[in-house]
Amino acid sequence: MADTPPERLLVIHSQYIKDFSFENPNAPDIYAAMSEHTPALNITLDVQPRQLSERTYEIVLLLRVQAQVQEKTTFLIELDYAGVVQVPDAVPESEMEPLLMIEAPRHFFPFARNVLATITRDGGFPPLVINPIDFEQFYARHKKNAPQATAAQV
Repeated sequence: MADTPPERLLVIHSQYIKDFSFENPNAPDIYAAMSEHTPALNITLDVQPRQLSERTYEIVLLLRVQAQVQEKTTFLIELDYAGVVQVPDAVPESEMEPLLMIEAPRHFFPFARNVLATITRDGGFPPLVINPIDFEQFYARHKKNAPQATAAQV
């Protein structure tokens, strides 16, 4: 898609937090436990496109993070970060799905990642900075496993 002419790029109309939850159920005791142990992280990601009109879509990145120290929950985060994109008429139908499942999430992910880093820092933890995600690989796994499951471990 690097050779895609400018008229074929996605038009991003808006980006926003659609749903968000941060839980710190074992505060303040968990902070002492963290001084001795590094939390184990479980991060899942999903991408859900929803058609709004003929060539306009809402793309939602669903990020779920659970951190634990010695089987005690450190924090839980659920973030649905979304955006509305429009696919220009010049884009053929065969290229629509990759644009929606690879390119749109690639644009939105840095903003969602910033929300996670900010909330963990504001929650009294070191900022959680998730490594960049290869959305092409994510899409390939999604296509291969489409009938079974949509969420993937990061």
